[in-house]
Amino acid sequence: MAEQHKVVWDGNTAAAQAMRQARIDVVAAYPITPSTPIVQRYSQFVADGEVKGEFVMVESEHSAMSACVGAASAGGRVATATSSQGYALMIEVLYQASGMRLPIVMNVVNRALAAPLNIHGDHADLYLGRDAGWINLCAFNPQEAYDLNFVAFRVAEDLRVRLPVAVNQDGFITSHTTELVLHLDDDVAYNFIGAYKPHNPMLDLEHPVTYGAQTEGEWHYEHKMRHNHAIVESQKVIEEAFAEFAKLTGRSYKAIETYKTEDADEIIIAIGSVLGTTQMVVDNLRKAGRKVGVVGIRIWRPFPKAELAAAIKNAKTIAVLDRSAPMGTTGALYGETAAVLVENNIRSTLINYIYGLGGRDTTVEHIEAVYNDAAECTKAGKRVKPIMQTINLRGKPLSFYA
Repeated sequence: MAEQHKVVWDGNTAAAQAMRQARIDVVAAYPITPSTPIVQRYSQFVADGEVKGEFVMVESEHSAMSACVGAASAGGRVATATSSQGYALMIEVLYQASGMRLPIVMNVVNRALAAPLNIHGDHADLYLGRDAGWINLCAFNPQEAYDLNFVAFRVAEDLRVRLPVAVNQDGFITSHTTELVLHLDDDVAYNFIGAYKPHNPMLDLEHPVTYGAQTEGEWHYEHKMRHNHAIVESQKVIEEAFAEFAKLTGRSYKAIETYKTEDADEIIIAIGSVLGTTQMVVDNLRKAGRKVGVVGIRIWRPFPKAELAAAIKNAKTIAVLDRSAPMGTTGALYGETAAVLVENNIRSTLINYIYGLGGRDTTVEHIEAVYNDAAECTKAGKRVKPIMQTINLRGKPLSFYA
């Protein structure tokens, strides 16, 4: 196992350090809270001569991703970072990057989308890009924000994949909270990713190529289905990278992270930093004799259907936490989970909770209340709560789709 060193970093620092160690050719970026410190620190590394790559300061996030597309097409290792409105401004170019099969890595510090304007964390931007053709990995703490960057570069650049990858972390709760992080020596980290191998670079004038060709009805369908196939098949490559990273560091990652789910009657499913709070609640309730567990979604795209089905198949009641306003339906993670239940003929009761929008606190007591609701459903043998509810909403409680 490689020698590692203890430091105290927040999630933004961890991501910036991983980018430094990746020896990126071009980082193009525009600052936006709460991801600004990632590119700010990286630009300082460039200014101090710690990296040899270029840092391109552009006039908008749309321009940032456009510059990344150009640099990746030319044959370079490329990365950026953004959040929220910046992510939304990029969305047109996100589809371009993935459709051209460019291995760009982007750190996304998840934040609410306006209006009303809010700089704090939720998963509105994560869900916005759900179908943009990017692989999406989810970090639950600063250590994972560091580690998953190395996995992201390795997977994105693998010729079996060759797709852009986003590494998501929760705004402020992860990005600005310091924790103990174990970091690798520079050469060890770089060697895990490997030297960049250009594939069909536009600057290879002896072998001219075209990016962004027009297809219309004759070939568009085929391109999109091959793209989708590549995303689905990328899970095998992601899991290979997880296994190799575990050998290197001793830290093991999986498509989903389960905690005390083997015999659990009630299970919570969620993404992001709320997993730490939920694990604490699980421990407390287990001491009281309650059989509860939690599943964290590590890979948002491709969605790990088989692994989730295996983890929840024996649960009596499942509560899905969505940290984004669903706007006329149930939450996105709830919808994915419901599909898994139907496809695998799992008869568990399923309920949905909307929580933490705009940085609203979600405490131990709130999670305990979710488990209590789930236990009521288990005792009754059916759903006795509305399909969708809210956590820690001021005023009269709201419920939907009773």
